[in-house]
Amino acid sequence: MRIKYTISVVFFVTLVIIEKENNIISRVSDKLTLKQTPQTPLHPSGSSHLLLKHNGSFTSLNKMDSAFTLMKRRLENYSEHQRLATRGKKHILLLATTRTGSSFVGEFFNQQGDNMFFLFEPLWHVEKMLTLETGGTNATASAKAYRDVLQKLFLCDFSLLESFIEPLPVDHITPNLFRRESSSSLCEESVCSPVVKGVFERYRCKTRRCGPLNLTMASESCLQKEHRAIKSVRVRQLENLRPLAEDPRLDVRFIQLVRDPRAVLASRMVAFAAKYKNWKQWAKDGDVPIDDDEVRKLKGNCDNIRMSAEIGLRQPAWLRRRYMLVRYEDIARFPMRKATEMYRFAGIPFTPQVKSWILKNTQASKETSGVYSTQKNSSEQVEKWRFSLPFKIAQVVQRVCGPTLKLFGYKFVSSEEMLMNKSISLIEDKVFNFF
Repeated sequence: MRIKYTISVVFFVTLVIIEKENNIISRVSDKLTLKQTPQTPLHPSGSSHLLLKHNGSFTSLNKMDSAFTLMKRRLENYSEHQRLATRGKKHILLLATTRTGSSFVGEFFNQQGDNMFFLFEPLWHVEKMLTLETGGTNATASAKAYRDVLQKLFLCDFSLLESFIEPLPVDHITPNLFRRESSSSLCEESVCSPVVKGVFERYRCKTRRCGPLNLTMASESCLQKEHRAIKSVRVRQLENLRPLAEDPRLDVRFIQLVRDPRAVLASRMVAFAAKYKNWKQWAKDGDVPIDDDEVRKLKGNCDNIRMSAEIGLRQPAWLRRRYMLVRYEDIARFPMRKATEMYRFAGIPFTPQVKSWILKNTQASKETSGVYSTQKNSSEQVEKWRFSLPFKIAQVVQRVCGPTLKLFGYKFVSSEEMLMNKSISLIEDKVFNFF
């Protein structure tokens, strides 16, 4: 009697597992057709007459065997379906810090066309929420949240991001997605809801005026795209993203964009004047206190960038053929060549649409090249900082960010004359092996 009861429980558990597995399959994107193995008729053979009673009904051992077989086949089909769903799809994560030209470089992928789903700084919401809740940014909590949100977004799932948007979206609809207009994918007609006059006037895309964003529609649009790209300046350590590289559902390529730390500081002092008022004051009339919190913060930023790059350039097994380091200065000087390399690395065709955009936007006039503009006269941008950053500030950056400068091939300056002499290049010719 005990044997019959035990086997009956096993059968019941098997049925529960099959039901759960069915639920998993039903949630898979309806873009692809799942070819299930036809169910085998559960006829008992002449050799098995043992019947087990469960909830008032009888079932044979043959039926149990068939149930197990069916579960195995369905799980195999589900795994194959997942493999087919991601085959050929590329996921690009552009990693950078503020004022490194990441908005400009992000456009290389945003302009790709109908087969690319691009998101501009979705982690802005995560950082803002965590800062409000903790009064500051907790590095461990932020790293996990960033990673988990990125993983969901690469799978076209906006549910986790929704929980960080303030105010909380209603019925998955929000007018508050950060810089929605910077994503061509979120301004397409398929995700562009009607504008309510006088209410959402401020919320408009570059190509058309759109009402609040329906994140369900955004998810559907994402699923229909062949490739997905995300630009973020908020991830501090590449190592924290290892689960993304090892996720069998994803094929992630990490592109780390770096820039001369001296140029970055000069740009931040202009773009974020209030936050960098100490630096501006030191530049004007004072010596820089090397033990100041702002100087330590600069050193921490440089160290994080360098350590991530060192991991990537070392090419551990989980990053092999998945990491590329690119300097902003190289992109500014040779935009078409570097864009071609990035596309080759990502495994995505380099479209005429992107080439046209690069040609148009690397020769912009001064009138169109604002602080936040993606239109740049790229060759001028490389050297511009050298005439705005005082030599004493450059010396401080060289002192606290020395290892970072050396790794990326940026030359030190030993005098104000050398700093301002454009005939002396501060960029070493350096090749970073990435594939």
